Amino acid sequence: MNRIETMEERTVLFGKYETGRLLGKGTFAKVYYGRQIETNESVAIKVISKEQVKKEGMMEQIKREISATRLLRHPNIVQLKEVMATKTKIFIVMEYVKGGELFAKVAKGKLKEDQARKYFQQLISAVDFCHSRGVSHRDLKPENLLLDENGDLKISDFGLSSLPEQLRNDGLLHTQCGTPAYVAPEVLRKKGYDGSKTDIWSCGVILFVLLAGFLPFQDENIMKMYRKVFKAEFECPPWFSTEAKRLVSKLLVSDPERRITIPEIMRVPWFRKGYTRPLAFSPPPASSDKSFDEDFGSTAPAPADAANHKSQSPNFFNAFQFISSMSSGFDLSNLFESKRKAGTMFTSKCSSAAIMAKIEHAAKALSFKVGTVKDFKLRLQGPNEGRKGRLSVTAEVFEVAPEVAVVEFSKSAGDTLEYAKFCEEDVRPALKDIVWTWQGDGNKVDGEE
Repeated sequence: MNRIETMEERTVLFGKYETGRLLGKGTFAKVYYGRQIETNESVAIKVISKEQVKKEGMMEQIKREISATRLLRHPNIVQLKEVMATKTKIFIVMEYVKGGELFAKVAKGKLKEDQARKYFQQLISAVDFCHSRGVSHRDLKPENLLLDENGDLKISDFGLSSLPEQLRNDGLLHTQCGTPAYVAPEVLRKKGYDGSKTDIWSCGVILFVLLAGFLPFQDENIMKMYRKVFKAEFECPPWFSTEAKRLVSKLLVSDPERRITIPEIMRVPWFRKGYTRPLAFSPPPASSDKSFDEDFGSTAPAPADAANHKSQSPNFFNAFQFISSMSSGFDLSNLFESKRKAGTMFTSKCSSAAIMAKIEHAAKALSFKVGTVKDFKLRLQGPNEGRKGRLSVTAEVFEVAPEVAVVEFSKSAGDTLEYAKFCEEDVRPALKDIVWTWQGDGNKVDGEE
C-alpha cells in the first residue's frame, strides 16, 4: 500500500501529516495547511511537482531553498521541519505562520515608529543570523516577511538565497535577482556584489516602507526608477524622526562599501531602544527519509523495534542517507536532499562502544567537555567563547550493518568556521585509527594515497 494517500481520500501523508485547505499555489507548487497527527501541531506543507520543476528549470532554486533553510534555526525565520519525497513529488514541511504577510499590514498605511522599530529589530536579528551561516536572502521585501500569532516577524522564501559555494573566484555573486523596488544598485550594475550588503540595502527599503507607507524609489518608468536607485535619490517624509531619518540615510547608500553594517546598525540608539537579542534555536532533528525507502529498499527496522532495542545498539542508518552521504559514485542531488559538507561524517569497522570511547578521548584531549545526550550520541562543548558563543558539537553513531557504522558530527551552536576547523584540523587526525572512509573521499580508506 502506498504510504502517501491521495488528498481526495484521507488527506494523510506518510501516516504522519493530515493535509487540509489550500493556502496558496504557484507555477510548480501548492501549499497546504497540515497537521502533525501525533502531536496535533499545525504545519504548512509545500507540495512540489518534480516534473514541473525540471520543466521550468527551477531544480537548483528548490535545492538551494532547502539547503539554506536547513541551516537557519532562529525565532524570526520560518522553520523547516522535514523534507520528504516520492519519485514524482517533494514535500517540504514548514512551520505554520498564521498571521499573514507584513505586506498586508503595510498596505493599510504607515506603521507607528515603535511598531516599525520592533519589526526592523527582528528583521536585522534574523538577517545577521543568516549572514553568520553564510546565507544571503537576496529577496527581502514585506511580502516575504510573515507574522505569527504573537505579531512577531518571520522571514520566509529562501528560493533566491545564496550559499557560500555560489561565490565566484572574485568572492562575489553575479546573479541578477530580487524584486526591482527592493534590489540594491550594485546588483543592477552587473559587476558582482556582496550578498550580505545587498540584504542590508533591502532592509533599508523595508524600514522606509514601514515608516512611510510607500516606497522610497518610485516611478512608472522602470528605467527612471533604476536611475533613482543608482543615485540613492529619495526623500524621507516629514513625520520621520531625526534618528530614524539618519538610520535610513545610512542604509540606503549606493556605494556598498560605505553602507552601514549590521554591527553598526545594532549600536545605533534608535535601533537599541527596547531591543533584546533573541536566542537561536537548537538544530532540528534529523529529517526523515522514510519517503525514500520504497525507491532504495531500506531495511531499517520499524519504529517500535528501534525503540525496543534503543539501549542495545545504535540507530540504524537509513540506506538512502548512507548512499547519498558517503558515496562519491552516486549523485542523488536531484532528489533534493541537501549535501553534507565533507569532514562531518565517516564510516568505521570498529564497534559502536569503541567509537564512542575514542571520540570521548579525542574530545577531552582538545579540552572539550563531553556529555551523553542519549545512547550512542555525545555532546561536545568547546573550552573557549567564539564569535557565536562556545562551539557545541554532537557526535552520533549509526549502524549500517553488523560490521559497519556511520559516525556523524553536527554543529549544535557556535560559529560555522570554527566548526569547519574542528572537523578538518582536529577530528580527522585524532580519529584516524578508527576511520574506514571519510565522506566525500570516495572509496579511499583514510591514510591511503
